[in-house]
Amino acid sequence: MELRPGHFVAVVGGAVAGSEAAARLAERGIYTVVFEQNLRPYGKIEDGLPKWHVKLQAQEEAKIDEKLSKPNVFFVPNTRLGRELDFRDLVSNWGFSAVLLANGAWQDRPLPVDGLDAFIGNGLIYQNPLVQWFNHYHERNYTGERCQIPDNAVIIGGGLASLDVVKIVMLETVLPVLKRRGVKTDILELEHKTIRTVLEENHLTLDDLGLKGCTLYYRRRKVDMPLAPMPPDATPERIEKVHQARVKILENFQQKYLFKFCELRAPSAAIVENGRLVGLKFQPTEIHDEQLLIKDGPVEEVRAPLFIGSIGSIPEPIPGIEMRGELYDILDKDSGQYRHVKHVFALGNVVTGQGNIKASQMHGKQVSDHVMENFLAWRAEDYEAILEFSTQRARDKIERISNYLAQKQVLDTAAIQSIVEKITALQKQANYKNGYREWIRAHAAEKISDVIAEES
Repeated sequence: MELRPGHFVAVVGGAVAGSEAAARLAERGIYTVVFEQNLRPYGKIEDGLPKWHVKLQAQEEAKIDEKLSKPNVFFVPNTRLGRELDFRDLVSNWGFSAVLLANGAWQDRPLPVDGLDAFIGNGLIYQNPLVQWFNHYHERNYTGERCQIPDNAVIIGGGLASLDVVKIVMLETVLPVLKRRGVKTDILELEHKTIRTVLEENHLTLDDLGLKGCTLYYRRRKVDMPLAPMPPDATPERIEKVHQARVKILENFQQKYLFKFCELRAPSAAIVENGRLVGLKFQPTEIHDEQLLIKDGPVEEVRAPLFIGSIGSIPEPIPGIEMRGELYDILDKDSGQYRHVKHVFALGNVVTGQGNIKASQMHGKQVSDHVMENFLAWRAEDYEAILEFSTQRARDKIERISNYLAQKQVLDTAAIQSIVEKITALQKQANYKNGYREWIRAHAAEKISDVIAEES
């Protein structure tokens, strides 16, 4: 590869925002390297979008592949910021014109109960590892952690993400019992037809299967669930219609997947027996002027074989990156500029965490940016609109970053060569060779649809 003077930009994370940034910069003749923490750069397309979205996953992964295959884009897999890459070294010593953080929000927001996280894997699990397991355990070479999903589990959430978790829990508890009873179905059919329909076709009920179903606990009301967008400055009449729509959507979802729902409850304390989390105490809540208030009413003790936290995702702390609360310390959310280093910018949910709900509500079917950040929608058309919104948001930021680069002096050939040599060393360490397309072909994941087809 013949090198020339120019700018060189590092992108940390290769999924929706990162791949869009890399592609648009490369199209402008800017050298770009994408550091990806996993084998594949698909982020929550692969590990957060539930695996029943087979066609949408394939479609979105193909878009990322196309972007990361462009000339001027270098790819380094299995290279994680804070592990193989040191943030301070990356921004101070490599010589990049700019560094873009697009490494997503992979840390679950902890449930607000003192000491509760000590029971992770011992009566408690969170959304991100649950969905990652669900999306990959069918693969024959899967070596990750295994999850056992019992009947009568409790999910604490209420956002759109928790509905995906509810569906996973119900599918994983109903399907094995159906198979033991000789009912021929699979997880894709059960999700597509809905649990209620499959049971009715076989003249069965949850009671017949000996199952209770899971329960979703929400600290607010049904009408507060973000299942239909609330327009800015909505009139009282419009607010009431949106509230009615949210209740109808939730109740329809309950009818299809047969779970229970409990509103106006907030977890307050753990119930522990023999070193295991066996229950949670819930305080009653109320909503006053849209504010959540904890009531002094009687505490409810809820016992269950498993509790699942699903109250959102936040960026993982990285050594060297300053935080402001749960998020990276960003000076300007429009540009994503990091407060402490001028040539560092952030893209995607690293910037917003749960997202700018109001902004995304103004984009029609893009229910909320919160949906994008946690991959929470449940209809393919919603996902497509939301992903396009995220892509457009990345494009807007790249315009600002490009203006910033235009004011900087380009790197000479020797500086470019030095960066390429460091990239090559990391690629060798990751055993990356023969280019991006060949790497992806060699490390393709088994899709659940292919596994089901082979078994049938």
